Amino acid sequence: MNFNNAEFIASYMNFSDIPKYEGVEIAFSGRSNVGKSSLINKIVNRKSLARTSAMPGKTASINMYDVDGLKLVDLPGYGYAKVSKSEKKRWATLIENYFHKSENLQLVFQLVDFRHPPTADDKIMINFLIDSEIPFVVILTKSDKLSKKQRADRRTSLLSELECAEDITFIEFSAQNGEGVEDIRGIIEDIFYN
Repeated sequence: MNFNNAEFIASYMNFSDIPKYEGVEIAFSGRSNVGKSSLINKIVNRKSLARTSAMPGKTASINMYDVDGLKLVDLPGYGYAKVSKSEKKRWATLIENYFHKSENLQLVFQLVDFRHPPTADDKIMINFLIDSEIPFVVILTKSDKLSKKQRADRRTSLLSELECAEDITFIEFSAQNGEGVEDIRGIIEDIFYN
């Protein structure tokens, strides 16, 4: 798979606007500003294919990218407090519809900020994925911001912070130095070719 062969397809504000696509879809989920767009950019070796922002809540739509026939799906971030209730509800409906109605979804990369315990919203999302039997991998972002000891402490804490943590695949990732990106690409290729 040529990860450099990536292009933006479109942004969708409503699930009903998304046309039927053939092929495999992999979604990226996580709270606002956790690094979903940065991860997508790192996977495809681009600086700005997926738009990033220091301001949380930037991705308010489902953004889709094509990589050699595989669809990468950047979902709106959750948990951003400075968004109106009606907009939060629209995001929730959009994400929920995507998870329940997408016929091609094969995997979710669920992003969690490695520096902090998973938020209540992170836990709700992970439990939703478990209950819905949607395969997922937890990507622990911003790993470069932690010392070796802090990482070890966070790994231990995650075992008690998340239900079923011992059964979850975790990948430590840094958009700064590329740590974890080859493991993530390997998972994508396994899904795409199998």
